[in-house]
Amino acid sequence: MPALTRYPLAAAVRAAAVDLLKDYAASEGVKLQVWPASPKSIEPPTAFVDLMTEQIDHTQSIRQRYCRAQVLVLHGTFDTKEAVTQRDAFVDGFMEWCEENLDAAGPNTTLMLVAVDDEPQWSPDWRPANVTNGPNPVYYATRITLEGFAGN
Repeated sequence: MPALTRYPLAAAVRAAAVDLLKDYAASEGVKLQVWPASPKSIEPPTAFVDLMTEQIDHTQSIRQRYCRAQVLVLHGTFDTKEAVTQRDAFVDGFMEWCEENLDAAGPNTTLMLVAVDDEPQWSPDWRPANVTNGPNPVYYATRITLEGFAGN
């Protein structure tokens, strides 16, 4: 396994995403399962870091890293009034929470919520359906993109 670099931004962004979700849920009294990666079991509401992407800009002698954590929040079963009501309240509150915690990934970074996209018919593709359990359930999900920035 490679050693951490001087600027472990990806690890800091993933950890901050998990901490922001846990802390926000606790502050609102929401029983939210939170995982740093795809979970084995899903009991909505559930949130996890689904995808990490990174962009690196080199300008003259400066390197700037933009690390994005795409978090998937599963609110409930497919497109119900309860799920969308929960989604709206969660997204509005979580946006404000993130604005108040821009330094969540560390003192020399900025972590901002930069995108919110609904996926009203999301199903876990890593768990194949089987005869015993039937097809995978379909959830109303929201993909929230958090972007960490660090320059050096």
